[in-house]
Amino acid sequence: MFGNRGGRIHDPATKTLLPRRWASKQWICCVLSFEGRRRKVMGEGYTELFFLDEVTALAAGQRPCFECRRQDALRFAAAWARAFDLAVPPKALEMDKVLHEERLENRQKRLHQRDISGLPEGAVLRLDDVIYAVKGGKLLPWSFEGYGAPEPLPSSGLAEILTPPATLGALKSGYNPQWHESAG
Repeated sequence: MFGNRGGRIHDPATKTLLPRRWASKQWICCVLSFEGRRRKVMGEGYTELFFLDEVTALAAGQRPCFECRRQDALRFAAAWARAFDLAVPPKALEMDKVLHEERLENRQKRLHQRDISGLPEGAVLRLDDVIYAVKGGKLLPWSFEGYGAPEPLPSSGLAEILTPPATLGALKSGYNPQWHESAG
């Protein structure tokens, strides 16, 4: 999967990232192929960010795109509405505002301390400097190449959670993210 953070955050001449890490609050997660479109990666437009899978993108603070992943985006918004007891699913901009507050702290990635018990499937966390995703009542070690062999999920204890709290709510309320094939 790939996404963007609302604009260009790279130098098109050198194809290197700039100190700025976002251009807007609309951080979206897209499919790699949509309606035969072709782009020059790190061209004049927005900066493409590539993710192992949707679980990884959600942990980074992205949300499903309403254009190329419309049905997923609608399911995500519906799960969000259930999580926060809303009468109607929120609009993209409403979710973006909440996510933007939850994903950053002083221009850096915000981590949320939570008890590991009750984390939903698809949550991403850090324990002892190892990144894991919760799947099937187990912890899957995360890497750029894929997930490792499942490990036991502790029954309790604090962990640093990478997935924003609102996204945890959507996951807990039934949103099923797409996993990399290595997750089994």
